[in-house]
Amino acid sequence: MALDESCPVCMTADIVCGKWTLLLVRDLAAGCSRFCELERSLAGISPRTLSLRLRALEEEGIVERHTFPEVPPRVEYALTAKGCALLPIIDDMRAYGERWLGAECAEHAEPRPATALAAA
Repeated sequence: MALDESCPVCMTADIVCGKWTLLLVRDLAAGCSRFCELERSLAGISPRTLSLRLRALEEEGIVERHTFPEVPPRVEYALTAKGCALLPIIDDMRAYGERWLGAECAEHAEPRPATALAAA
């Protein structure tokens, strides 16, 4: 099925509906994370898939990659302002899951305060 480029819902879904994408954004909402931390928090994701998803989110301007000139090299990932704009979607999905699906994600149950979002 062709993507309707005039529809903002279709365009957004094209970016965020990839497997692991929203979970990566959810995990990065807490702040900067290293590759190994993201890999640990997303049980079941392969290193290759994580790398591909992070690269795709970087290309979309949702995630930024910070490389530190250290030995061994250190790389951290963080949400951009464009990435932070997705957090209300994740908060709404969490509320939907709790209300309609009886689900609760203990690790990520607390939404970020609005002041933390504004500072990001």
